[in-house]
Amino acid sequence: MFEVGVIDDPAAAEVSLDPVRARLLAALAEPGSASSLAAQTGLTRQKANYHLKELEKHRLVELVEERRKGNCTERVFQATAASYVITPAALSAVAPDPSRAPDQLSARWLLAVAARLVREVGDLITAATSAQQRLATYGIDGEVRFATAADRAAFAGELQDAVADLIRKHHNEAAAGGRPHRLIVGLHPSITKPLNTKPSSATPSTEER
Repeated sequence: MFEVGVIDDPAAAEVSLDPVRARLLAALAEPGSASSLAAQTGLTRQKANYHLKELEKHRLVELVEERRKGNCTERVFQATAASYVITPAALSAVAPDPSRAPDQLSARWLLAVAARLVREVGDLITAATSAQQRLATYGIDGEVRFATAADRAAFAGELQDAVADLIRKHHNEAAAGGRPHRLIVGLHPSITKPLNTKPSSATPSTEER
């Protein structure tokens, strides 16, 4: 079982977003059968089995064991991952494209860049898994507390200069057999308490007003 699974198929995304099936996926972090899932979730065994078949069809769960019980065979499943991420590839017609309106100070542009990261790394993970190869990546996740907005702006400027210097130092356009790598650096406020979000998408953000 993988730590994170990639969902890029629209039909698989739809299946995973069903509340009942999402509960079954969570329960199947440990192996279970239709009977054991029925006891955990309050479903009938027939209902649990029906949902299991849908999850199996979309490769969200996999068969790990078959147990003989009298004249019946009990099929034991486990989720293919402990958690899942749905990539923008599942909504390819409306997937965000950061190249349409590049703006380093736009939160929505940063979101589009992050969505591209999820899509591209998801595609790479799928290909590497299929080829049984290791995917070479690197990430940094940190937090910095600024005293003032001016300090934040100064940090962003210094960071941009440092990254530009590193790119100039290591980039080799003429390298035979060289492979380009995408570099993404983002900065946003940390979430320290639950946000009062609204479901409506019609209200523009502060930056759009």
